[in-house]
This record gives sequence, structure tokens and C-alpha cells, in this order.
Amino acid sequence: MDLRRSTSVDDFLAAAGDFLVAREAEHNLIFGICSNLRETPEAYTAPPYFATVSDQRVVAVAIQTPPFQLVLSEIDDPAAIPLLADDLVDRDLPGAVGPVEHVRAFMGEREARGARPAHLTTSERIFRLTAVTPQPPVPGRMRIAEPADRALVARWLEAFMREALEDDPTDIEGMTDRWIARRGRSLHLWEDGEVVSLTGVGSLTPNGVRIGPVYTPPEARNHGYASALVATASQAQLDAGRRFCFLFTDLANPTSNHIYQVIGYEPVRDVDMWRHDRP
Repeated sequence: MDLRRSTSVDDFLAAAGDFLVAREAEHNLIFGICSNLRETPEAYTAPPYFATVSDQRVVAVAIQTPPFQLVLSEIDDPAAIPLLADDLVDRDLPGAVGPVEHVRAFMGEREARGARPAHLTTSERIFRLTAVTPQPPVPGRMRIAEPADRALVARWLEAFMREALEDDPTDIEGMTDRWIARRGRSLHLWEDGEVVSLTGVGSLTPNGVRIGPVYTPPEARNHGYASALVATASQAQLDAGRRFCFLFTDLANPTSNHIYQVIGYEPVRDVDMWRHDRP
């Protein structure tokens, strides 16, 4: 079994692309990161890590873009996990995200090699949509976020990260600027007299696109705004020629999991996010 590092997105996808696209939904996050590296390389603080593990054929893939977590692919041979742990033993990883059983095994291998203990922070589910189920009418309309919306977008992105990801946002200004500039992504707002909900569209895959983040402030919830916005944005992507739309949900939030399935999103794979304990 051989582990190969790549030095560029193109080199990485040449090695791993066929393996990844065979399960495009499961690997939509990896494809999205590759797309973002091309469009907004300044979002990352150090060179990325690309690894492909092969045994006559590719059996595992991993990618990390500092300061973010490692992302693991589906793993077709468990022997690839200790090989990845050995290769990453000296790399300062905040944590990892990936298919439930694989990321748990990887974090165990990390700890066995002297890494700080880790804990499960979030359990998510990948969903895929190929057709939008017709929805009941909701007052308002979708529009693209403009520079004049920047302050509101920044506040809501920060609120989303604190609420959904339990994360302390560190680059809200840069993140907001990248969304507003529409470099490989676009931000959509639902307006009903005033702006009441937000969703992003970006992180391209070979045949699809990811929807998210999705955020509605507490005072505007329970009116169907987020459902209408996600359904309208998803339909627009299908109309533009995308075969799939993908999104992630927090399994601890049964409401969002139900809402997206009503729109037509179908569950594909559960993934877990682990973080190393801070010193």
C-alpha cells in the first residue's frame, strides 16, 4: 500500500478524481475545498495537505487546508488509516471530519501516536437532491446579496457559526467579503419586506453544488422562509444544469433534517467532526 502526497489541486484530482466522483455526494466537501482553493486561495493560512492512498487502486483520500480540519474520504481499506496517521503525525491538526467509523478510527490512531485527546463535537448527515418537491407559497422572494447587505451578512454569518458550528469565528470580515464578491460562490437572501433568511451556494463538484450555510434569525423563524429560500436556490441550480445539490445537516437538529427532506433532499451518509482538546 502506497501513500502519495500531491502538491497542487490539479495533481491531486488527477490522482484521486475518479475515486472521488464515483461517490460524489459523499465526497462533495473534498470537491468543494478543491474548488475554493482555486477561487479563493487567500482563505487559507498555509499550504494544503493532499494525500492519496493506493493499493493498485485508490482506497482513501485526505485533504487539509489550514487552519481547518482534515477531511477524510470514504475508505475502502482500513489499512489506509494508520498509514495516514503516520504521515500526519507531525502535522498540527485541529481535528478531522469524515465518515463516522473512519474518522473515529483515525482519531484513535492519532492519539496512539501521541496527539492530544480528541472529542466528538458534531454529528452531521450529507443530503443529496436531484429534484425539488413543489412547496406551498411563502411570502417574499429570493435575491442575491449585494455590497449594501454586507453588515447584515457579517452579523448573520457570525451568528450561524456560533449557533450551528459552536465555533468562534476568526475571519468573519474575509468570509463576508468572499461571499459578497461571488468568487466561486454566491449568497442568496429571502426578502419579505425586509431580509429574513440567508443561504449560500458554492463549493462546486463535477456535477453539483453545495447549499449552505442556511440561517434565519430567531425572530423570523417558523414562517417557512428558510424552506422557501433553500428550495428556490436549489431549483435555480438544477435549472442552470447542475445534476445535484448537496447540503449538510446537524443530526441534533431534527427540524432542519425534516425540512430539507420535505424539499426533496435525500440522506446519503453520516459524518462526524472531531476536535483535539485544546492545551
